[in-house]
Amino acid sequence: MARYLITSALPYINGVKHLGNLAGSMLPADVYARFQRLRGHEVLYICATDEHGTPAELAAAAEGMDVRAYCDREHEIQRAAGDGFALSYDHFGRTSNPPNHRLTQHFAAVLEDKGLIEERSDHQVYSIDDARFLPDRYVEGICPHCDFERARGDQCDNCGRLLEPTDLKEPYSKISGSKNLEVRETRHLYLLQTKMEPKLRAWVENAADTWPSLAVSIANKWLDEGLRDRSITRDLAWGVPVARDGVIREGFENKVFYVWFDAPIGYIGATEEWASANGGDWESWWRTDKGAEDVTYVQFMGKDNVAFHTVSFPATILGSQEPWKTVDRLKAFNWLNWYGGKFSTSEKRGVFMDTALELLPADYWRWYLTANAPEGSDTQFTWEHFQACVNKDLADVLGNFINRILRFTASRFDGAVPAGGEPGEHEAWLAREVDERLAAIADNHEAMRFRPAAAETRALWAAGNEYLTRAEPWTHFKTNPEKAAVGVRTALNLAVLMGIAAQPVIPNAAKTILDCLGVPDGNRMWPNEPAAGLLDVLPHGLAVTPPDVLFAKIDDDTVAEWTARFGGEGS
Repeated sequence: MARYLITSALPYINGVKHLGNLAGSMLPADVYARFQRLRGHEVLYICATDEHGTPAELAAAAEGMDVRAYCDREHEIQRAAGDGFALSYDHFGRTSNPPNHRLTQHFAAVLEDKGLIEERSDHQVYSIDDARFLPDRYVEGICPHCDFERARGDQCDNCGRLLEPTDLKEPYSKISGSKNLEVRETRHLYLLQTKMEPKLRAWVENAADTWPSLAVSIANKWLDEGLRDRSITRDLAWGVPVARDGVIREGFENKVFYVWFDAPIGYIGATEEWASANGGDWESWWRTDKGAEDVTYVQFMGKDNVAFHTVSFPATILGSQEPWKTVDRLKAFNWLNWYGGKFSTSEKRGVFMDTALELLPADYWRWYLTANAPEGSDTQFTWEHFQACVNKDLADVLGNFINRILRFTASRFDGAVPAGGEPGEHEAWLAREVDERLAAIADNHEAMRFRPAAAETRALWAAGNEYLTRAEPWTHFKTNPEKAAVGVRTALNLAVLMGIAAQPVIPNAAKTILDCLGVPDGNRMWPNEPAAGLLDVLPHGLAVTPPDVLFAKIDDDTVAEWTARFGGEGS
């Protein structure tokens, strides 16, 4: 049994996440975690809300709420959305909780002792009308690279370039809208990434064989363009205090650690939360001197998070020179786009997780987003494509097979697995097909190739329908009942394998299928035997029950309604 530590990029606290966020980190991490559990491995899937930084303060202020109360509310909303999508977190923590505060301050102290953090005089935007320094996202203006008019002081959402507030043209205060700004001198702590460049480059080169090319290329781009020492403090009230041994650093009374310094440390902090809640040992997952040397650490994220996880966070971990576990496999995704444009939390553009669950059960979305995962390139979401995928794959292929065989069993075999008859050429063909498909599904899941894994899962479902076409148990029922019994019994056992193989992607429907077939919980692990021995394992005479409709088709009127409500092409 292997040990897998799995983390997905931390969703930010300012609102429910959209389908693009789900597709690019949380869902594939869940699919992978579920698959590894089915293989009998020990899995710890950790996630948390990322709660510090300017957007949290701004969002709370916009609602007239205390920022802590705002984060408390939004954390529970995001937890509920994750539960609704059947995301199997072992723990869903918070970066605002004490473990992350303690660990962030620990890393800062260690890095400073190693000569990798220094205090520098800095020049920062000051709002005269607001009487305060403005950290990155409190400043907006025109992007100096693409002229986007609502670029933030840390990044342009249009071109994706990282920025400093002083880079913006025609800057203004996000708080008041005032353009009465000036640049004043202040002091901040800087992480000396430039000193870490050789070690980071060697680390990335060593990981290149296990990371997708997208992740490697982004990391190398940052390294090749030249690392910059990065400020890791901000002028904010909400965040991790700049303290050491419980004492606030002089001159930093009104500053906190930068969110991108503390957020990745939140993976470790959330694991400590899990340990406290469950009696586990968090250090055995994160400290190589405490047992983590046998852990495979796998990260999932969208491409916009890659640089921070391949440069900035490793600079913290490696720079500490302490025996912390670093990532082994990093799965980076491109973007799921909304009709050619980006999903956006801040712009309220696209479909969001809570709203999606109001429209359809989670498995519809889970299947579509996995089968169309933005792996090799960006993927375009359209209502028409979503409709076609769901109707064809889930309703016409999987749903049709399960409905046909279980209803026929109920009507012709008194709802029980029939005995009698011997397997023939059709069953031999099916066994070969199942062996090939199950192996391909497993290989693709193991390699984190989500679209091919879904395609092979669908191919297994399609093989079931092809088998029924070949075996024709309804034709033989009166003339050759034993032949009909073989066909039905084989198809019912195939339905079990379909349900087992579907568990990583559509867990709710898979559970329904396996429950209807009377499969005990302990018999739902990934099969490791040849299919020939798996197509007759259900006890003869076992009662089975047809389910309600597994997947209802989405009609054109519904698509038209959703397009009008949420927008679509030309909107």
